[in-house]
Amino acid sequence: METYDPQKTATETRQASPRKMNARVLVFSLIGVIVAFAVIYLVYSIAMPAPTT
Repeated sequence: METYDPQKTATETRQASPRKMNARVLVFSLIGVIVAFAVIYLVYSIAMPAPTT
């Protein structure tokens, strides 16, 4: 397995993403998780009967 390639640029060597696609994926995933928890909470709170006191 070859580990050194003199033709690679500095960005390719450190495996960075110049377009910041990994940050976009993390942000959209976080938003998706927050929305999913909000929906679950709403469904749970609507399904619970009102307290009879």
